[in-house]
Amino acid sequence: MTISTASTATPAGGSRDDHPVHRTPLRNLLKPGAGRQQHGGPIAYAILTVIAIASLFPLYFAIVAASTSQTRIAQTPPPLVPGGNLFSNLRQVWNYNGPGGHTLGLAMFNSVVVAGAVTVSTVLFATLAGFAFAKLRFTGRNVLLVLVIATIAVPPQLSVLPLFQIISGLHWTDQLQSVILPGLVTAFGVFFMRQYLSEALPTELLEAARADGANSWQIVWHVVFPVARPAMAVLGMLTFVQAWNDFLWPLIALTPAGNPTLQVALASIGGGYSINESIIMAGAVIATVPLLIVFAIFGKQIVGGVMQGAVKG
Repeated sequence: MTISTASTATPAGGSRDDHPVHRTPLRNLLKPGAGRQQHGGPIAYAILTVIAIASLFPLYFAIVAASTSQTRIAQTPPPLVPGGNLFSNLRQVWNYNGPGGHTLGLAMFNSVVVAGAVTVSTVLFATLAGFAFAKLRFTGRNVLLVLVIATIAVPPQLSVLPLFQIISGLHWTDQLQSVILPGLVTAFGVFFMRQYLSEALPTELLEAARADGANSWQIVWHVVFPVARPAMAVLGMLTFVQAWNDFLWPLIALTPAGNPTLQVALASIGGGYSINESIIMAGAVIATVPLLIVFAIFGKQIVGGVMQGAVKG
């Protein structure tokens, strides 16, 4: 059975044979489930359940290890059921005094400041630079974009020595700006926002804003930022996680005895000849809580941004 998808009227001075009618099989328009939301079967749910359990197991085992004693965690096989020492271990690691007399609370505050400042600056500068590379026309745009992308291939370990020489010359050792300033913007963030805005921001929308008399900053604030908000949420989450978990450069710039971040402070807890894994894992649980809070607050926008990018792709 077929239905016509074109007009069957005979044009003046002609016949139907002169203008053949294109017909589309009706079965193609009436496929089962067309236009309706698809639901996964038992196999799909089973696979997703296995993936979810595998993803959550490291966090669960960290809680198990943080709630046991050093003797029990060293047993073979290791325990898989939480013990009763969780709150006492959390209290002990929270009140731990590092080499410089700093508590874990101060280290967490430093990590919040560093990760927050790096995230805000990266999202802001990457969005502005991505908009410029995506929609503005200026001399050397493609060359500059290639240079920015090329920096992604440079291992970060190569920049440790030059950065340390710079902060030593500025007398910024053990100061938070020595960790914040090198991460104000990333090449990945610029490339990510450029790719998103190239597809999501219509040029006609910018031309309409200019026709209404909006200047460049008004266009950025009222047009670019609202359109880029889903991608900004995704980039902000990725940047916050990376800055929060960064260890190598903060360990060099912020010594445990000076003004450490949380990761550097946790490393000092595990130092020495006697290592208590349960206390270290309790500190790891504390360090994970802010990441879970951030994802709980911005998770909806992050998932929405990922899904919107998938639909556009």
